[in-house]
Amino acid sequence: MEEGKDPATSTVVSRAHQSRALPQRLMHLLALFLFLCFTISVFSIFMIRKTGVVTTVTSAIPILQPCTEQQPNNNLDHWITPPSKLMHKMSDNELFWRASFVPLLKKYPFPRVPKIAFMFLTKGPLPLAPLWERFFKGHKSLYSIYIHSLPSYEPRYPSTSVFYDRQIPSQIAEWGRMTMCDAERRLLANALLDISNEYFVLVSESCIPLYNFTVTYRYISSSKYSFMGAFDDPGPFGRGRYNPEMLPEVNISQWRKGSQWFEVNRNLASIIISDVTYYPKFLEFCRPACYVDEHYFPTLLTIQAPNQLANRSLTWVDWSRGGPHPATFGANDITEVFMQKLHEGRECLYNDEPTMVCYLFARKFAPSTLQRLLLFAQEFLGY
Repeated sequence: MEEGKDPATSTVVSRAHQSRALPQRLMHLLALFLFLCFTISVFSIFMIRKTGVVTTVTSAIPILQPCTEQQPNNNLDHWITPPSKLMHKMSDNELFWRASFVPLLKKYPFPRVPKIAFMFLTKGPLPLAPLWERFFKGHKSLYSIYIHSLPSYEPRYPSTSVFYDRQIPSQIAEWGRMTMCDAERRLLANALLDISNEYFVLVSESCIPLYNFTVTYRYISSSKYSFMGAFDDPGPFGRGRYNPEMLPEVNISQWRKGSQWFEVNRNLASIIISDVTYYPKFLEFCRPACYVDEHYFPTLLTIQAPNQLANRSLTWVDWSRGGPHPATFGANDITEVFMQKLHEGRECLYNDEPTMVCYLFARKFAPSTLQRLLLFAQEFLGY
């Protein structure tokens, strides 16, 4: 009879039925899950092919890779490789601090070919760029180029140009003001970031090279001195611009005048950008009519490294026409006679010996002179 059935036996039978039903239910759920995965995969493949979402998916892969692949760069290349791009977000204080790193050991533990850093201080374009392109051609490993222009200027040099992507972060520079010295220090500091730069030449958009690159490089690299004019002018445009408030850091016997267009070696460049003693005095006490760009660098280096200066500039200008500014040359000035005179009638000292080669650059040449200069460059300038 049913009523007489053992309850324990009934419970065992019921649990056996449930245990058989449970795996069947799991199998159904698993099959449903696999079917949904397959359906979603097919749909995803279809959508990727249809909409191109694959580009978004694959582009995300490289973003994740550096997290596992990137290793710390602790070898020497990290310190000697120049910046791949000249534009950066460092402030001037940060830049000068970074550029002031100077190795105490003078012997380099790696092959190094010294380069000349050509630093162009300009308002905007370089109208004589084709002439400089000809000058630089074939000497890529021996020079670097840096351009400081007004911040508003947007360069449009072709990618094949030696001036392409050579702008540095800039600020407004006013002639005769400390901002002009700031721009020159900014050029030096950016150039110092490349350990291969050994010599630093400041030129403007109106400058031209008077000799070919080989002669220029040999002349600069073989010199015992750096080239910066620094002379004591007792008149109103020299000592007359001195302010006694600059004492005790600068006294009147140390006050010097010279051209702002210079060539200095790496040691003097480091002195200039790391100066925190004389710069504040010039900034505060050089009168508005002081023309600080004519006095700051000559005075600073006369105090700090007088025995390293040739006390003359490598850039020739013509003061024969009178006035507060040197002569500007136009297209009509560029004749065969004029080009010959650029190399004649001078004598100076080079490594303490007399020489007739005194200037490597000249200014001020207007944009209209370009075609005439290109015409005579090979015959009279050697490039």
